[in-house]
Amino acid sequence: MRLTGGEARGRRLRGPGRLAIRPTSDRVREALFDILGARVGNAAFLDGFAGTGAVGVEALSRGARRVVFVERDLRAIKTIRQNLLEEAWIERHEIVRGDLARVVRASPLRTARFEIIFLDPPYDETLSPVLLEAMAGLLAPGGVVVIEYRSSRGAEIPATERLRTGRSYRYGDTALTLRHDGRGGMGR
Repeated sequence: MRLTGGEARGRRLRGPGRLAIRPTSDRVREALFDILGARVGNAAFLDGFAGTGAVGVEALSRGARRVVFVERDLRAIKTIRQNLLEEAWIERHEIVRGDLARVVRASPLRTARFEIIFLDPPYDETLSPVLLEAMAGLLAPGGVVVIEYRSSRGAEIPATERLRTGRSYRYGDTALTLRHDGRGGMGR
């Protein structure tokens, strides 16, 4: 795995090793950041279900002002830390250990606001409407939630009151679906 853009473009990232996680491929990460475009620069970015942290590290490389990684597996957190060995990024990231749904309800994150939230749950795990609604509550006005899932399984993304459905993109057996803040602002 390598960073596909930004100040650290081409830098190798540590992979999952023996961890039972599936990191977002370089191809899908590059497409994701092409879709997000200029939104990433100076954005607060939440990498939920962070795994190796490749997506959040890519966001830092591409100019995000702050990235919060949420991951429950301690071994994965060690990998995230190894992937964050950039001096310039020390003040721009936070790693929170725990289950995303619990972390959002019981930590200082519940009052944070993010322009971009990236969710890559375990491939065959369905997002709960409660979790997606909680994510909507963390969005800054005009923000976007991006959900990665197995395209062959179809999008089992629950509807929420606060998120408008956006476009979906398919890359082999991986798909990305965007949900936008229903209060207006960034669209498409």
